[in-house]
Amino acid sequence: MGKKSLLTMCIPLGIICLLMGCNEKIEPGTTEKNAPVTINTAVAVADISNQPFIYEALGTITAQNASTLSGKIMGTVKAVNVKEGDAVVKGDVLVILDERQVAAGLRRSEAGLTEARRAENAAISARNAAQAGADLARATYKRFKKLFQEESATRQEFEEAEARHLQARAALAQAHAMVSAARSRVQQAKAAVSGAGVSKKDATIIAPYNGTVTAKMINVGDLASPGAPLLTLEKTGGFQVEFLLPEHHLQAVQLNQKMAVIVPALVNTPPIIGTIETIAPTADEKSRSFTVKMVLPENAMLRSGMFSRVNIPVGEDGMLLLPESARITQGQLTGYFMVDEQNIARFRLMRTGRHFKDQMEIISGVKPGTRYVVSPPRELKDGMKVEDKS
Repeated sequence: MGKKSLLTMCIPLGIICLLMGCNEKIEPGTTEKNAPVTINTAVAVADISNQPFIYEALGTITAQNASTLSGKIMGTVKAVNVKEGDAVVKGDVLVILDERQVAAGLRRSEAGLTEARRAENAAISARNAAQAGADLARATYKRFKKLFQEESATRQEFEEAEARHLQARAALAQAHAMVSAARSRVQQAKAAVSGAGVSKKDATIIAPYNGTVTAKMINVGDLASPGAPLLTLEKTGGFQVEFLLPEHHLQAVQLNQKMAVIVPALVNTPPIIGTIETIAPTADEKSRSFTVKMVLPENAMLRSGMFSRVNIPVGEDGMLLLPESARITQGQLTGYFMVDEQNIARFRLMRTGRHFKDQMEIISGVKPGTRYVVSPPRELKDGMKVEDKS
């Protein structure tokens, strides 16, 4: 048989075999899937626990003692010896006012005192003369009275002596009144001189205690008037925090109670423990809040005006807490690894609230009784099997 005939016979046989093969049914394979990877890690159960409920009051750091120094007289500012931030010692001269007007007033007061004393001396001389006249008139009156009784003097002579006696007594009383008035004017003049002398001292503003100048409201050449603020001075010796407390939380605080004060500006600094020193007896009518002041220990880093937070325990509250280590952050999502009944880790979203040391409040996403991974390792992924090692 030739090659051409053999090729002709093989082609139909191939077609037949192909058609027969297509009619056979191929059964599905039985190869098993890969088992999930197992991670050994601690697993815990979420539960409700009682935690102290903390009210966070917003406060301001202030000096325990602060004064606004002002002048008592009117005068031009001649010198200002300090600036903001300067430390001063009690008795230091801070501001000097022009005392020329005060000196002129003192001279006028001294001249008035001299005049009052002269008037007093004149009144005393007049009183002495009136006293002598009254004594003579009284003696004459007694003599004419006796002569009239003995019928040795006429009624007219007796009545004239009596009238001169009464006039002398009235003049003496008037002289005494003039002396009293003159002495009162002397006392007034002395007080004016004393006041003028004090005003002369008021031309110099001195530090009332050791402290720091926190504000300067006047410059050389300005006109200072009585009562106008010149400087603000804070006394050395500690700070305090002032905050408002709503009336429904008033029963949670008491005098001498210690509480934690957080100053956000003091980075990496533990809370400062303060002591309540003052609780206002009346509330603000608009906010219905009471002003509370807490004394703070000395701290060189504190400054007046700093913002602070005061944590006030006002009771207990039941809440669901998870350790901070259980939190997983993926981009802007916050979640945790739940462990199901087959011990498979499942990533679930959750919403957190307040923080208590190393624990966090769970608002949503976790139910009591839920099993979770306490500290998920880096290699843990959704769908991996978890074996509790705790």
